[in-house]
Amino acid sequence: MARPTKWRIIENTPAVPFFVPSEQGIPEVPGNILLVEELEALRLKDLKGLEQEECAEKMQVSRATFQRILLSAREKVADSLVNGKVIHIDGGNYTYHICAVKCLDCGREWMESYENLMAIKNGEYTCPDCGSSNVICQQNCNGKFHHRNCRHHGRNHI
Repeated sequence: MARPTKWRIIENTPAVPFFVPSEQGIPEVPGNILLVEELEALRLKDLKGLEQEECAEKMQVSRATFQRILLSAREKVADSLVNGKVIHIDGGNYTYHICAVKCLDCGREWMESYENLMAIKNGEYTCPDCGSSNVICQQNCNGKFHHRNCRHHGRNHI
């Protein structure tokens, strides 16, 4: 069984998801899909000028994984610029935060994307082992399980 891909932490989502060559009259321009985590790698390394170790730490991936993400992003951007291709920023395996969650029925614990916490709160998310919807976020704030006003997740936490 293949190991699941780790969530990549991002700070920003793009305001503009497409970049198109400006030449007019091109009916169907080939393109590259730049994953959101690839854009984040470019932003951290090339725009902010951080060291790779810092970038990897911010995205919560290994330095080798960060290097692969960055190389893939640079290849796609270079191909698009040199060959006049569209860049479409979309998809990937990213999140703003990662939370520890637990099934109260079978006891399984795992890490889950922040974006899935609303489904967990509403009972719409199930344990991958036993199928129970009795799943909670385990991030501990002031000794209590939380859903609101969590310092770890900020104001948007459920």
